[in-house]
Amino acid sequence: MAAPRHLNMLRTPDRHAFGVLLLLGLLAVFALGLALMLGSVPVTAGDVLAVFAGRADGMAGRLVLELRLPRALSAFATGALLAVAGSLMQVLVRNPLADPYVLGISGGAAVAALLALLAGLGGLWLTGSAFGGALLAMLLVFGLAHRNGDWSPTRLLLTGVVLASGWGALVSFLLVVSPDSRLHGMLFWLMGDLAYAGDPGPALAILGLGLLACWPLARDLNVLQRGDLQAGALGVDTRKLQRRLYLLASLLTASAVVQAGSIGFVGLVIPHLVRLLGLTDHRLLLPGAALAGGGLLVLADTLARTLLAPQQLPVGIITALIGIPLFLHLLQRGARTP
Repeated sequence: MAAPRHLNMLRTPDRHAFGVLLLLGLLAVFALGLALMLGSVPVTAGDVLAVFAGRADGMAGRLVLELRLPRALSAFATGALLAVAGSLMQVLVRNPLADPYVLGISGGAAVAALLALLAGLGGLWLTGSAFGGALLAMLLVFGLAHRNGDWSPTRLLLTGVVLASGWGALVSFLLVVSPDSRLHGMLFWLMGDLAYAGDPGPALAILGLGLLACWPLARDLNVLQRGDLQAGALGVDTRKLQRRLYLLASLLTASAVVQAGSIGFVGLVIPHLVRLLGLTDHRLLLPGAALAGGGLLVLADTLARTLLAPQQLPVGIITALIGIPLFLHLLQRGARTP
């Protein structure tokens, strides 16, 4: 007699799942290697290895360690944060079209960041403003969706969508009233740009802490995606779990937006791709999404740097060009799956 499907979700992952996870890890390493080698000044694989072995100096060493490595790690951290946040958000609202930006977190960050850019601020001021705007948006959505103790994924989703529209209107207003000298930087930030990404260390640390925080919730996530009633029948405190998911997904999204601006499609496409590869158990799905999302954004940023070199494109354009056909392919493949 076949075991119930929710019990299958709690079994020990098989070798295929671990093999897929290993493959995603190797692809992420490959993407990082390409990012270090490719650019307006090419660097050979031997030179890259020599840099990490401490045997290279001069231009190759400075180019790899001071410019390309921090940017590649920033891209990996941002893509991984968005992919994990998207995975959590799709379980939270139980909607396959949910992504990290669906609740308006990026909209609040965008308004605050554009205000900072309009005032001529940059660096830590821009980062702090974006993070503060993201936290404000998170608190607004949570407060309005949780009024009178009522909480449901539908109410949360509708509240986020409405507020996201409001943030979008404010962004449009700021772009209209901004002087021409500020518009270029504003547009690049809105489309996602890693050219001025800061130290990748904090983003990588937040990614690690986020994955650690998700690990004890993974089994409950496997059950929650089957529905509130089934999760409650199996002893899951769904309200408490939903609040944790919202907080985690929001903080991960805010960290990604602060690092690189608004980058679309990564948090939407990657969770579907990882599930189609066979990682349906969240104990492996979440780290798999982190590896796939990070690797994809590293490749996209490498294209953004090299496609029209020396001119650089916003990485958000590349992710859209990659994400749209990839998502349509995944959609058609899913429709053909019995």
